[in-house]
Amino acid sequence: MKNLGLFCLLFACIGFQSCKKNQSPKVVEATKVQTGNPITVQCYKALYQEDTIELKMNTLKNGKITGDMVMKFFNMPKKVGKIAGEFRGDTLFASYTFIQGTYDKITYKNPMAFLKRGNELILGNGKIESTMGASYFVKGVPIDFERVKFKFKTVDCDAK
Repeated sequence: MKNLGLFCLLFACIGFQSCKKNQSPKVVEATKVQTGNPITVQCYKALYQEDTIELKMNTLKNGKITGDMVMKFFNMPKKVGKIAGEFRGDTLFASYTFIQGTYDKITYKNPMAFLKRGNELILGNGKIESTMGASYFVKGVPIDFERVKFKFKTVDCDAK
């Protein structure tokens, strides 16, 4: 019985490994494009009272958006992380994956929505639900872009 279990485990491992090796060139190329160099880089900054959010947004060839975001709220640990998403019309729907403060054992992930008006990005407020540890905007409930705290203005990107 032990030999049968080991045999099944070995067979499954070989199967998974062979699936990865036989990726088509299109799949490999699509992966390279997604992680390739951005075609545009824009930097934004939003201020509200004593709170600041800085955003560096990269637009890739395939239309996807990636970037870095730092949130500094008064009397709170700094949140540092990455965004990834895409525009649907004039709204950027992104996922923000971040750590809070210097404690990097726990990674958080929140959905975000930004409305683009001219050179400005407006961070929307929406109802968020969580299911099995994943957070998302509730379908059918509109995201508010009028009563907001953070409106991002374009700024020069710092060379780091």
